[in-house]
Amino acid sequence: MRTGIATVCLSGTLKEKMQACAIAGFDGIEIFEQDLVTSPLSPEDVRKMAADLGLGLDLYQPFRDFDGVTPDLLKANLRRAEAKFRLMARLGMDTILVCSNVATASIDDDALRAEQLAQLANLAGDHGVKVAYEALAWGKYVNDYEHAYRLVDMVDHPNLGTCLDSFHILSRDWETSHIEAFNPDKIFFVQVADAPKLSMDVLSWSRHYRVFPGEGQFELAKFMGHVVRAGYTGPVSLEVFNDVFRQSDVERTAVDAMRSLIWLEEQSAKWLAGTDGAQDIGAALRRRYPMELATLPKVNQPAGFNFAEVKADDTAQLEKLLGQLGFAFEGRHRTKDVQLWTMGQARVIINEQAAQHAEPAIAALGFDVDSPVIASARAQQLKAPVVARKVQADEEVFQGISAPDSTEIFLCQGSPDGTAAWTHEFGEGLEHASAGASAVIDHVNLAQPWQHFDEAVLFYTSALALEPQPFAEVPSPSGLVRSQVMQASNGDVRLVLNLAPVQQAQNEARKTYQEHIAFAVDDLVATAKAARDRGLEFLQIPANYYEDLDARFDLEPGFLATLQELNLLFDRDADGEFLHFYTATVGSVFFEMVERRGNYDGYGAPNAPVRHAVQYDSLHRT
Repeated sequence: MRTGIATVCLSGTLKEKMQACAIAGFDGIEIFEQDLVTSPLSPEDVRKMAADLGLGLDLYQPFRDFDGVTPDLLKANLRRAEAKFRLMARLGMDTILVCSNVATASIDDDALRAEQLAQLANLAGDHGVKVAYEALAWGKYVNDYEHAYRLVDMVDHPNLGTCLDSFHILSRDWETSHIEAFNPDKIFFVQVADAPKLSMDVLSWSRHYRVFPGEGQFELAKFMGHVVRAGYTGPVSLEVFNDVFRQSDVERTAVDAMRSLIWLEEQSAKWLAGTDGAQDIGAALRRRYPMELATLPKVNQPAGFNFAEVKADDTAQLEKLLGQLGFAFEGRHRTKDVQLWTMGQARVIINEQAAQHAEPAIAALGFDVDSPVIASARAQQLKAPVVARKVQADEEVFQGISAPDSTEIFLCQGSPDGTAAWTHEFGEGLEHASAGASAVIDHVNLAQPWQHFDEAVLFYTSALALEPQPFAEVPSPSGLVRSQVMQASNGDVRLVLNLAPVQQAQNEARKTYQEHIAFAVDDLVATAKAARDRGLEFLQIPANYYEDLDARFDLEPGFLATLQELNLLFDRDADGEFLHFYTATVGSVFFEMVERRGNYDGYGAPNAPVRHAVQYDSLHRT
C-alpha cells in the first residue's frame, strides 16, 4: 500500500513537514495550498527537496467551488485552474483535488455540473493533470460520494476521476459497499481520517476533530476493504484536520500518523480475509486483489500485568506505604539498585537508578505475553521506540518499548501459574516471611499529556491489542477529566488513560500529575483493617459521601458504618458490587485496593469525583 499524508495534518513550515514525513517513512505527501503559498521555498525548491527526501508529490489541494456556477464565474474558475496547473508543472505534480461546491449561489443542475467538469478535464488534459473530484460532506448539492462518481461517469474523460475521503463518507453514514462497483480507473485518490462519534455540524466536526485511523470510532477497515475490492492501487493518504496535531511536535505527529496507516493496513487485510473466509491472510489477498496489504506479526492480548515499576530518589515513603498495605519486601536486585515488593502475584519494583532528585512516579509496566520477541517485533514495526536495559549473565532479558507518555513497556514471558522467572534475581540470602494476602494488579491509571492522548490510544490498540472502551468524562475541581479505558477482552489487563490538565503537563521531562496502581484482593475489609493497624494513611472520604451512599443504596447500617470507619468507597450495578480505598499520594503516585464482587466490571465511576475533590483539597490545603 502506498502511504501518504497531507501537509495540513502537521505543525511547522512546509520544509519541516516534508522532513518529518520522510523521517516517518511516508511514500508521498499531499501539498496543502496554504503551506506552499506561505513557504519561502519556490515550487522548484519543493520539487528538488521532495526528490532528495524520497517523497512523492501525490496531490495538490484544494481547488474549491468550481462546479455549478454562472458562465462569468466559470470563466474565472478556468483561469484560476490553469494557473494552478502551470504551478503543478513546476512542482512536478499531476493530480489536483477539486471539492464539490459549497457556495449558496451555485446552481443545482447535474447536466451543467457535468458540462463544466468536462471543460475542466479538457483543460487539465492539455497540461497533463488529472482532476480528482470529491464530494464534501457539507457540499451544497453534491455531498454524496456516489453522486460525485455519477458526475465523473457522465463526463467520461480520462483526466477526470473521483477522490474517496473516508470522513466525508462515514460522517454521513453513507453505505460503503457501493464503492466495489466503481471503475478503479476512475478512482484517482483515496484519503482516510478517523473521528470520534459526535453530535455537531459536520463542518466543525471535520475541521477540528478528525484523528488518525485507530484513534476514533469510524469503521475504516471496512471502508478500505471495499476500496481494495474495487481494484484501487493508488495512494492511501491521511487528511486530518485536528487542532492538537497542528500544535504538537511535527516529527512525533508524523510517526503517529505513519503508525495509524500501518495499523489500518493490517486491519483492512483482516477485514477482507474475514469476509472472504480466508485463513492465510497474506496469501489470500495477494491472489485476489491488486493492492498489496502488508500484515504485522500476530499477537494475542496480554494475559496480565507482570509488574509495575515506580522510580524515585528517596524511596522511604514508598517502602513504608507498601509495607502498610501488606506487601512483602523481597530484597534488592543482585546487580542493580532496584527493590522488589510483592503481595501474591502483584509485583511492584522500586527503581532507584538514575533517579536523582526524582519524586516517586510510575516509570514502567510489564505485561505477560505469549512471545515477547514477536510482540516486540510487532511494536517496532509500528514505530514504537525500543527501550534497552543493561543485563548481566543469567539475568532476564526484557523486550522493552516506550509508550507515548514515556512510560516504559516491557513484554514478559507469561507463565501458567502467574510466577515470574526474574524474581530469583532479588533477595539472595534473605529469609522471606510466610505468604500473606493474595493480590493481583487490577488496573493502572496513567495520566497522558494533552498532545499525546490520541497517540496513546492508538499505541495501546495497535502494539498491545488492547480494546478501547467508550470514554467517559469525570468532574473534578480542575474541570472535566477525560478518561479512556484500554482493556483486554477478558478483563485481565485494564489500563486507564486520563487526560492530564494542560498546566500539569508542560514539563514532559518528569511527571507532575497523579497516577495510580490498583490491586485486587479477595477481602477488602480485612485488607483495610490490617493496613489501618499498620498505620496506613487512607484518603479521607467526607461524611457527606456516606449519607449519599445510604440514600442511593439503602445499605445495611453495620456495613455502611464499616465503610465509613475505614474510608472505603462502594458501588453497585446490575452485575455486582465494587469496594475500594485509596492511599495518600507520594510524589505523583498513590495506590488503590479493590474488591470486585460478582461480575462487576467497572471502576467505581460514581466515586471518581469524590476522589478528585479530596485529592485536590489535600494538595491545595494551606
